[in-house]
Amino acid sequence: MVALTAGRNTPARYDGVEHHPVKGGVTIFAGAIVALDAAGWAMPGQPGVGLIAVGRAEHAASAVTNGERNVRVRRGTFQFANSASTDAITRAEIGDPAYVVDDQTVAKTNGSGARSVAGIIRDVDAQGVWIEF
Repeated sequence: MVALTAGRNTPARYDGVEHHPVKGGVTIFAGAIVALDAAGWAMPGQPGVGLIAVGRAEHAASAVTNGERNVRVRRGTFQFANSASTDAITRAEIGDPAYVVDDQTVAKTNGSGARSVAGIIRDVDAQGVWIEF
C-alpha cells in the first residue's frame, strides 16, 4: 500500500453497532439478547454452552438459510427480565456475570453449566436487570 495522495472515504463502525449474519431457521425479535453460535451465526439468546452474547437486537431479522439476512446489534447496557426464585438476580450480584435464560431473561447462575454468559450485571431494579454487553 502507498500513502494517500487524495482524500479517502474510510469505512467506519460507530457507537458499538455490529451486524451479524442470522442463523438459518431462526427469528430474532427487536430488543432480544443476540448470541453467536460456535460458527458465528446470530441467534436469539437461549440456554446453551459456548454461545457468545453480543448485545441487543436493533430490529427483527429472520433467515431461512444461514447468512440470508443480517441483524444489527448494539452493545451497551440494557434492561432484561430477571429470573425467578433462587436464580433471581439481586443487588448483591452487581458486577457479577449474568447468564442467558432466553432472549429476554437473565439469571444469576449458569444453570448447572447449561447457560452461557449474557454480560455483566450493572444494576437491578423493580423492572429488571441492567446487563452490560
